[in-house]
Formats: sequence, C-alpha cells, structure tokens
Amino acid sequence: MSDLQRLQGIHSVLEALRARRRPLRKLLVRAGPLRGEIVEVVKAAGEAGVPVEEVGPEELARGGGPGGNPQGVALLAGPLPELELEEICMGEPGARTLVALDGVEDPQNVGAIVRVAEAAGASGLVLTRRRAPPLSPALARASAGAIEWLPVARVGNLVRSLKGLKSNGFWVVGAEPHAATSLFRAPDRVLEGDLVVVMGAEGRGLRDGVRALVDHPVRIPTPGRVASLNVATAAAIVLFELVRRRGLSNAGPESA
Repeated sequence: MSDLQRLQGIHSVLEALRARRRPLRKLLVRAGPLRGEIVEVVKAAGEAGVPVEEVGPEELARGGGPGGNPQGVALLAGPLPELELEEICMGEPGARTLVALDGVEDPQNVGAIVRVAEAAGASGLVLTRRRAPPLSPALARASAGAIEWLPVARVGNLVRSLKGLKSNGFWVVGAEPHAATSLFRAPDRVLEGDLVVVMGAEGRGLRDGVRALVDHPVRIPTPGRVASLNVATAAAIVLFELVRRRGLSNAGPESA
C-alpha cells in the first residue's frame, strides 16, 4: 500500500501496537535473542495479531534518516486516522480540554505537545490543513507514542472552527507573553468548564484573527533573564496548571 509508514523506536512501536488505531502490517525486529523492552514489543504484536519478522541492522534502519536509531524494532503500518472536529469533542461536558495549534509547524514541537496533552488528559488536538505537519513517523517518535492515543482533528480554517467551538460552550484560553493576567493568578472561573488552549508559533505567536477569539489570554511568568519559552514547554505549563486547578483526583491513579 502506498501510504505505508515505518515507525521506529520502542515507544512509538509499542503504543501503536497497544492502541490499534491504525492498520498494522508487520513488526520487524533485530535478528538474534530478544532482550529488554523488545520482548514486550513482540508480545504486544502477538496480542494484536501482527506478524513478526527478524531482519538485519541495515533493513531495520532503512528509512530512519541520518543518525536514526530504531532501537531494535520497526513497525510497518498505515496512517493514523484524522477525525472531524465534532468527534474529538465527545467528552463529558464541562470537563473537556482541547489543544489547538496556530501555525506550529515543527514535528518535534508538535510531537512534544502531543505527549504533554495526552499526559494531561486532553480530549484531542486541533491542527490546521496548512501550516501544520502530517502525522508522520517523526512526529510519532517525538510524541513517544502518545499520538497513537490522542485524537486529532484537521480543520481548514482555525478561526471558523474556534467560533464553532465557542458557540458550543467552549472558552478559548490563549498563551500570550504580554497578557495582563498571570496564568497562576487567574481566577478559578477563568480556567473552568470546557476549554480550548490555543498555542501559537514561536516568534510570531497567535495570528490576529485567532487572538481576537481568545476569551482568556494568560501570561506565563518568566522571572529569569531569558523570557522566551519553547512552545511545547509553554503548553506543558498551561495544561498542567489546568490539571492542578481541576483537582489532582482527576489526574489519574498516581494522584491518589
């Protein structure tokens, strides 16, 4: 099949086998005795009914790019599904969090944001059809496999989509470096209910049309000399502040 992808790396491959949200064709493993985490990967392949083939290091590394490290495994698989916006809003009303990216194009940054969003319990990710990367193996690896679990909707017009979400009860929170309100001093009511957290590209930030739709612009305090934060780091701070505000009891089994 022409759209077959090659996922490499333990975490990317293992989470794809566990989630089973994409077509799974074949697992390639390094020839020889199985050791460490590769044993777990092979077991997951068996449970998913995916055939396993032992191959040499050249075949295993093929398609990984310069300096790539497949960590002993590669998975031949189809693409992840991209959903309609309505499909990723299917959570319990009043407790849904979406992350929308406005012009964040680097797959490493998007992958890191996916990893954070999934860990923070976000309902889904909103990407635009232009100025956003495909759900590629590189993005899957940057997300440490989290993209296998986080639903993604691709929209043609982010401004129109945000307007639709607002009409359905969502409030838009935007990370803005010059906002008057500090994230950590924002009233609880600002960070309650169904929220869309919008993150803009580094340097440019949010586009004017998107910024005009932000209900609650918040600033991340940076008392150090270097005030600029990587977009994935900023997303992590905002999303886990939401987790903290909403109560650690909702954050998973380790929070008890």
